[in-house]
Amino acid sequence: MALDKYEVHEHDVIVIGAGGAGIRAAIEASAQGAKTALICKSLFGKAHTVMAEGGIAAALGNVYPEDNWKVHFRDTMRGGKMLNNWRMAQLHAQEAPDRVKELEAWGALFDRTPDGRILQRDVGGHRYARLAHVGDRTGLEMIRTLQQHAVHKGIDVFMECTITRLLKDGDRIAGAFGYWRESGRFVIFKAKAVVLATGGIGKIWKFTSNSWEYTGDGVTFALDAGAHLIDMECYQFHPTGMVWPPSVRGILVTEGVRGDGGTLKNALGERFMFKYVPEFFRAETAETAEEADRWYTDKKNNRRTPDLLPRDEVARAINTEVKAGRGSPHGGVFLDIASRRDAESIKRRLPSMYHQFKELADVDITKEPMEVGPTAHYMNGGVRVDADTAATAVLGLFAAGEVAGGLHGANRLGGNSLSDLVVFGRRAGLYAAEYAKNFKGALTVDAGQVEALARACLEPFERTGGENPYAIHQDLQECMQSLVGIIRTEGELKKALEEIATLRERCRRIKIDGNRQYNPAWHLALDLHSLLTVAHAVTVAALERKESRGGHTRDDYPKTDPALGKVNVVVRKVRDELAVNREPISPMPPELTKLLEGDK
Repeated sequence: MALDKYEVHEHDVIVIGAGGAGIRAAIEASAQGAKTALICKSLFGKAHTVMAEGGIAAALGNVYPEDNWKVHFRDTMRGGKMLNNWRMAQLHAQEAPDRVKELEAWGALFDRTPDGRILQRDVGGHRYARLAHVGDRTGLEMIRTLQQHAVHKGIDVFMECTITRLLKDGDRIAGAFGYWRESGRFVIFKAKAVVLATGGIGKIWKFTSNSWEYTGDGVTFALDAGAHLIDMECYQFHPTGMVWPPSVRGILVTEGVRGDGGTLKNALGERFMFKYVPEFFRAETAETAEEADRWYTDKKNNRRTPDLLPRDEVARAINTEVKAGRGSPHGGVFLDIASRRDAESIKRRLPSMYHQFKELADVDITKEPMEVGPTAHYMNGGVRVDADTAATAVLGLFAAGEVAGGLHGANRLGGNSLSDLVVFGRRAGLYAAEYAKNFKGALTVDAGQVEALARACLEPFERTGGENPYAIHQDLQECMQSLVGIIRTEGELKKALEEIATLRERCRRIKIDGNRQYNPAWHLALDLHSLLTVAHAVTVAALERKESRGGHTRDDYPKTDPALGKVNVVVRKVRDELAVNREPISPMPPELTKLLEGDK
C-alpha cells in the first residue's frame, strides 16, 4: 500500500500546537538547524496564551530586590502541595528571568517602574510582587512577540489542520496524521521528532474558560502512543470566572484585579477569605480586614491579603460560601475593585477587564462589583516528561506547556503558566532538535497504519445509526460538571465512570450527514475520542487519590494524607484499557530541601 494518494510533508521536528509553548519550541528547534513545522488546529495567533491576563512569573527582583529564584521555587512547591516535579520547579524558577528578558529583547513591551525597569505585580501564592505584565493583556503581547519572531525565522506554519493520531515506527515516533478542516482532506506529517504543545482539556466541563480547541488532543495522542500521564485528578478551577451576566459567563477575571487591591465579599458584605487562611500562611498573611488594608496601602511590610491565597484555596472558599447560602444571586460571590481604586487607575491598569465587561455585559467595574465563581480552567497534571529535556516515555516525543504535567504539582500559581511555556517550550524545542540530529536509520511511515486511521475517521459518514455528537458532548459536560467537579466523592466518581462508558458506546453509533468540507459535526465526532479519554483519565485518577490536595478535593477524604504527598498518580494505557497506580516522587536533594524547611 502506497502513500501517494495523501498529501505528505516531511520535517525534522513538528510542533503540534501554536500557543506560547509551541511557538517557543519551534523557534528553538529552528535555531538549532532543524527543519521545523508548526501545526495549529485553529489560526496562527489564536491560542489560549492570549487569554493570560495577569502576567508572567519570574524572580526579576525589580519591585522587591530580595526576591530570587529560591523564593520562587519555594512558592511553586508550596503552592503545588509538594506533588511537583522538584527539578522542573527548580529549572523554571532559575530560567524564568532569562526568558522574560529574552521576550523583551524580541520586542515585548512590558509595563515599567518609574526608573524604567520591568514592573511586577502581586498575585496569589507568590511571596513577592513577581508578575511582569503588559496591563492585563500579557498573554496577547507574548503571543504577538513570539509569533513575529517565528515568522522572521521562516518556520513552516500549517493552520486549521487537526491532527487525529501520532504515527509510530516500532517504538519511536514517525510523525502525525490529520486533516484540513476546510476541505476534510487527509494529510501526513513525517517527522523524526514531535513536540506536543496542545494545551488542556477544559471542554470536558460545562462551565469553563477554555474555548473549542481544548479537547485534550495532546494528552490522548501521548497516551495512545505509549506515554504516561500524571496527576490528572489535580485540575484547577479558577476562582474568579464571571457567573453573570450570561454574555460573559466563563470569562476569567484576572488575579491582577485582586493583586491591585480587589476584595472578595459574600452576599452579607463580609470579606470572607479571612475565615479560610491555612495555618501555615498565617505568619505572612493579614488576619483582619484592617491589617489587609494597611498591607494594601504599604506593601513594604510584606503582609499579604487572604484574597491572594493560591487559587485552589480561594476556589474552595467561594464554593463553601455559596453552598452555605451566602453567595451572590447567581451562584457566585462579589469581587470589588471599584471601592479600592479610582476609575482612571482601573482603566489604566486593567484596560481589557474594563472594556470587555462594559461592552459585552454593560458591567462597569469602576462603579460596581463583579459576580464571580469557580470555573474549569487549567490542567495541573498531564503528560509525564523528563524535567531537563521535556521528553516523554516514547522515543522522539516531547511535550511542553499545559499538556505536560509535573511543574505545578497539585495546584498552579498564577503567572507560572506563562513562564512555564517559554522555559519548557525552549527546552522541548532544543532537545527535539538534538534528537532529530542524532536520528539513525530511515524515517518510515507504515501505509497500513495510515489507511486504518483514514477509515476510522470516515466511519461516521457510513453508519446508519442516529447518535448526535453534540448531544454526547453535552451529556459528557453535564456528567463531569456534576460528578467530577470541584468537590468529589467515591460514589459520584464511580457513577461518572459508568456514564463515560455508556457515552463511549454511544459514540460507536454516531451518524454524520453531509460531506467532509467544513463539517463541524464531523470535527466534534472525531474530537470525542480525546474528550472521553481525558474525562476517563481524570476520573480514575480522582478515584485513586483518596485525600484532598490542591486542585483535587474529596468530600469523603477531606484531609491531606502525608503518605499520598509522596506519590504521583500515574495513568497509562495497557491493552486499550486505562491502568492507574501510585508511583513515588524522586527525593529532593538536601540543598533544595533546606529551602522548604519550616513549611508544613
